[in-house]
Amino acid sequence: IFFKETLLLGFLVLTCPGLVCLFSADEATGYGPVFEEQPVDTIYPEELPEAKITMNCRARANPPATYKWRLNNMIIDLNEEGSHYSLAGGNLVISNPIKTKHEGKYSCLATNIYGTVISQEGSVQFGYLDLFSSEERETVKVKEGQGAVLLCAPPPHHPADLSFRWILNEFPTFIPLDNRRFVSQKTGNLHISKVDSSDTGNYSCIASSPSISKSVFSNYIPLVPQAERPIRKYPADLEVKFPETTALIGQNITLECFALGNPVPEIHWKKMGGNLPHSHEVRMAGAQLHLFNVQFEDDGTYRCEAVNSRGKDYHTARVSVEAFPEWVEHIRSTEKDLGSEYTMSCVASGKPKPHIRWLKNGEPLDRKEMKFSSLTFDDSGMYQCIAENRHGIIYANAELRVFACAPTFEHNPVKRVLAPKNRAVVIECRPKAAPKPTFSWSKDTELLSNSTRVFIWEDGSLEILNVTQADEGRYTCYAENDRGKANSTGTLLVTESTKITLAPSNSDVKVGENAWMQCAASHDPSLDITFIWSLDGRVIDLHKDGRHYERTPNGSSNGELLIRNAQLKHAGRYTCTAQTPVDNVTASAHLVVRGPPGAPGGVRVINKTDKSVTLQWSRGADNHSPISKYTIQYRDSFSRDVWKNAPTSPVDVEGNAETAMVVDLFPWTEYEFRVIATNTLGTGEPSSPSPKDKTLKAVPVVAPSDVGGGGGTSRELTITWTPVQPQYYYGSNFGYIVAFKPQGDDQWMKVTVADPQANRYVHKDSSIPPSTEFQVKVKAFNSEGEGPYSLTAIIYSAQDAPSEAPSVVDSRALSATEAIVSWLPLSQSNIEGYQLKYWRNQEDSEGGAQKVVVSSQENHTRLEGMKPNSHYLVEIQGYNSAGFGPPRRIHIHTKKARMLSPSRAPKIIRKKLKGKSVNIAWEHVEPLANEASINGYKVLYRQQGQSTGTVYITNNRYIDLPLPPDGRYVVEVRARTDGGDGAVARIDISGGGVMTARSLGVLSLLLVALLCLNL
Repeated sequence: IFFKETLLLGFLVLTCPGLVCLFSADEATGYGPVFEEQPVDTIYPEELPEAKITMNCRARANPPATYKWRLNNMIIDLNEEGSHYSLAGGNLVISNPIKTKHEGKYSCLATNIYGTVISQEGSVQFGYLDLFSSEERETVKVKEGQGAVLLCAPPPHHPADLSFRWILNEFPTFIPLDNRRFVSQKTGNLHISKVDSSDTGNYSCIASSPSISKSVFSNYIPLVPQAERPIRKYPADLEVKFPETTALIGQNITLECFALGNPVPEIHWKKMGGNLPHSHEVRMAGAQLHLFNVQFEDDGTYRCEAVNSRGKDYHTARVSVEAFPEWVEHIRSTEKDLGSEYTMSCVASGKPKPHIRWLKNGEPLDRKEMKFSSLTFDDSGMYQCIAENRHGIIYANAELRVFACAPTFEHNPVKRVLAPKNRAVVIECRPKAAPKPTFSWSKDTELLSNSTRVFIWEDGSLEILNVTQADEGRYTCYAENDRGKANSTGTLLVTESTKITLAPSNSDVKVGENAWMQCAASHDPSLDITFIWSLDGRVIDLHKDGRHYERTPNGSSNGELLIRNAQLKHAGRYTCTAQTPVDNVTASAHLVVRGPPGAPGGVRVINKTDKSVTLQWSRGADNHSPISKYTIQYRDSFSRDVWKNAPTSPVDVEGNAETAMVVDLFPWTEYEFRVIATNTLGTGEPSSPSPKDKTLKAVPVVAPSDVGGGGGTSRELTITWTPVQPQYYYGSNFGYIVAFKPQGDDQWMKVTVADPQANRYVHKDSSIPPSTEFQVKVKAFNSEGEGPYSLTAIIYSAQDAPSEAPSVVDSRALSATEAIVSWLPLSQSNIEGYQLKYWRNQEDSEGGAQKVVVSSQENHTRLEGMKPNSHYLVEIQGYNSAGFGPPRRIHIHTKKARMLSPSRAPKIIRKKLKGKSVNIAWEHVEPLANEASINGYKVLYRQQGQSTGTVYITNNRYIDLPLPPDGRYVVEVRARTDGGDGAVARIDISGGGVMTARSLGVLSLLLVALLCLNL
């Protein structure tokens, strides 16, 4: 139908030369489909409660588009009986999806009368994550010091991306990851470089699928570290090694390396033949190298190296960087004349190089290039070029519309034009016409032709040079082709040209000073004028850069610019543009800003020794003030990112220098350097750091300090020292040589200790007598040689442990919770002290015993924190540096628990005067269940204000006390028990009268109440 319609309209154009354009007017508002939403890859979780998948598709089109869908390039029959498919607008809805039927690649076709376009493909995949196997995991037994790998063995799943964590014993106790423990995000396995006793427990792997938001737990894997003494050392052994990796431009990737070994290995990364990318980041104590926003220059061979004191291991693999297809040039919608030539062009970049193919109205075209020598109406339609490589596919869509018509100015008539005097003006003539028309012009009634001032361009535009007032008037453009002709008239008005009357002048300021750039212009008074300033061709935004730029309000014809607090970045060529709607003129001047020097560039090491390096750099900008000197700074791995001034030779680096020697460095140390320039106006920014570089190796010069030792187990010689700090290693394979000999011997015995962190050596020899005097000394060595010995120290071999058990003199319970033990000191002279252990004989085990340690000067001690009424076993033994002697065991039974004192005070029931005495009586105190029984009463009789007085003990519940002749006295009564004295009852005696403290309180309350009522 569309083809017949096109033929008919084409016939009408040919037979009716005055007919307007075939696709203009109402049809010009129509257009082919343009996608606004396309299907994307979708993962459907198999356990999703909503059994529905929606694939989106929406196209803008006039008339509106109709939609079809394809699955794996086959049209979907939406009307098929029992179909799971339905359309909602352009969206495809899949109800109750079934994996075997509905998994695949979907694409959407949008169609209207102008053609068909096909969308990008979107895949439907069914996501799942099964449970871990229910089989019990075997116990993993590993010797302490060895490495271990616990296998995660994730269950079947889709898609492939999982994240892994491990828990210890119970959720949510997650394994903390450090330089000793690592979880591979590729396999899920837990790697422990060196197992120790704290690793004992049950481990479970958690696998999580971010695509379907589901996590599953494995059965527990018991890990049992087995004690080994001494713990052996093992060389670094890379267990996790990153594979050959392909990354796409702009992606983030992670490379993994992890090693087993004791001591725990350190992981270092490098790129062979270059530096690691600037965007890299090392995480997980070195186990992961993250490369962010990968670029082609990051392509290459990467190496991870694991090092400990026993050895090293390394692994290399290639990272290849490729690219998703990307358009360099692609087709766009266009209208072309019938019979004209036209070439569609699509160029795509990518690695591997993308393959280009073409579609028209959704159907493949069997041609490599889209070149038309003579367009026909049949060539109209929706075109797509598709670029594809193994990483993906991209689409470019465009509509080609072929038309033919007589010239018409309906949508673009010749316009009214303003032109400044003595300048050139162009009056455009842009009719819609096909094929291309011929053009002619007239002014008023005069026909124009090309001359030295007037030109008619090929596209129909009219240009007039050196415009004068006489050129004002009405101009008509005539356009004609084989389909017809048309004309349109516009007006030319001539204005006064704009001129700069005050141009900016060159200026020279220092950093921080203000500068002014003048600019004024004359212009046609009927036109508005604006001033625009630019710096080195970039327009200055006065709002955005308001801190430094300001226009001074000096009238509409003045555009002066104030540059406040000028900085180095403000130097350059300033251009003032005076602009009206008709023309513009410019004037420029240079601003010089003098300031501290710029940063030097290209800092690098060109020569090095063990203690010095020679640096070279290129001069930075002097910013119009000569450089007077350079300062060189360094940092190393020991300075914690703090830059320090470097000593140089010569001491002062002159401003004309571009090399310098840095001296007094440490051998075999990795350094970075930077250079800072100074002139009379200040010190500039530092250069970028030089590439890291290591000084050469040298023989150690620092000996271990604090050499000493002694003690230890019988028949041992223990030698200790403070290890040399790493910056003094001066080379690889660092260790210690320990020399020792009995006092008086000529021959030194020597042993090598390969661990640079070692701080002791124990020499075992059954022939060593106890407490023998030895001379010892220690020196460092590395791959370059041996350093000096430390000062010689005198130490003694280990003593023999005590051979006798102490004799106990006394042992008894002091209370329900304490006991005392005393003993005769041992006769051996080398006793350092005594240890007592005590525990309940029946209820406790010896492993949970309490301990007391006393010096050899003591022969008794208290045992505290015991349980009441309990049978205790007490063990006492002497000890020295060689160990503990044989124990002596005794038994102690603690007393019953003491009851509490009474919490209630006696209640005073009588106060009676009897001549020169006063009789006081009280009620018996009944103790509570947890309180001790009453043994009697204690009465304190004291003068008020005194803390002491006369104490009376009585078993009665009354007492006669002498009446005081004058003054005020206090009587306190309390119950007596084995648990202590009880609460106090108190009365006052004064001048022959008696009053209880409590009665006084009640009377006071009554008086206050009466006063309140009167109020």
